[in-house]
Amino acid sequence: MRFHYVCNDCSKEFTTNEVMYTCPDCAAEPAEGNLFRKGNLIVEYHHDDLIGLSTKEDLSFYDFFPYPVPHPEAFPIGETPLAKPIKLSERYGIKNLALKLDNALPSGSFKDRASQLIVAQAFAHGEKKIALASTGNAGAAMSCAGAAYGLDIILFVPETAPANKLMQSVLYGATVVPVKGSYDDAFALSIAYTDRFGGINRNTAYNPMTVEGKKSVSIELFLQMGRTVPDVVYVSVGDGCIYAGVCKGFIDLYRAGLINSVPSVVCVQSTQSNAISQAWQTGNFTDVQATTRADSISVSSPANGRMAVRYINETKGWSVEVSDEEILAAQLELTRDSGVFVEPAAACAWAGFQKDHEKLLAKYGESVSVCVLLTGTGFKDMAVFDGRISLPESIENSVEAVERRFS
Repeated sequence: MRFHYVCNDCSKEFTTNEVMYTCPDCAAEPAEGNLFRKGNLIVEYHHDDLIGLSTKEDLSFYDFFPYPVPHPEAFPIGETPLAKPIKLSERYGIKNLALKLDNALPSGSFKDRASQLIVAQAFAHGEKKIALASTGNAGAAMSCAGAAYGLDIILFVPETAPANKLMQSVLYGATVVPVKGSYDDAFALSIAYTDRFGGINRNTAYNPMTVEGKKSVSIELFLQMGRTVPDVVYVSVGDGCIYAGVCKGFIDLYRAGLINSVPSVVCVQSTQSNAISQAWQTGNFTDVQATTRADSISVSSPANGRMAVRYINETKGWSVEVSDEEILAAQLELTRDSGVFVEPAAACAWAGFQKDHEKLLAKYGESVSVCVLLTGTGFKDMAVFDGRISLPESIENSVEAVERRFS
């Protein structure tokens, strides 16, 4: 599919066969105070190319990609399960409730979707090395994809990143470089690496293909639901890249004439990492001091914040803020009452739905169709249960002990 780039901020178009990361004009603007980064690029297609997909019978999300994915069976992305949680549906009074289980992807994270397209980009440009910065999930996803395709992954991480996620990348064979500093420091070093040593830079939002790869979930959901889409979709949000990808997928479906309207996509953030939500509510793009326990969405200065705010408006969505206590409670409810075990960052989306469910019923009625996107497996962050959950004591090996235990 033919494509070009459009700057999210100045709307300037760029047509090139070279790898392009940011708008050279907007990205070069000096930041005044604590403002979200400018210059992110959107991948856009010719109208006729999108419309041509409306009559394709064996449609897949690969048809909406700018690069062909080599051997997709080597790193299988779709389709992840669409669970219908009976108990929770009854509890909240919403019949058409679904959970999109992207925690079931190869590395256990939604970030696999972006990594697959970055692999396609690397092959298209004859590159064998991919560098990035990550606090965990993106690095593990790219390392997993690199192992599947025989690519060299160079991963810069803050030394404080969760050990479970870093160990994944080490096991996949990535070159892991812990940095005595923040994520922003690791991000800067990863860009310095590709500037000096070459390869593709996969950094979230910095490489526009990360948003483009993540849109596959929306197209997959459309196909799973019999070529329809939900009324409302809930997404956990940190830097805004996943959120933008979900919205972009629905917008491309609409531009292709495959759906009549775009779902309302809800931005759910922790009150302790709410830069995008606050920007949408106030119009002020200002950094925050992120302290949420949901580490995958703990972001002070969102890399894709401006685009996320734009898409909240374009999808007629809204933002919801939930406390860390609500997030952890939502995690346990999902586990105990639907059998779905996700990390706190993923449970944030469910906490947002919990807070909103009465509003949904008042606005749409009980027939409203709702999908909650769950992005990462709970096994990625088991330390969150320290001091909260304990294993039961052992009993003696006897029938009498069993009787005492259950009497």
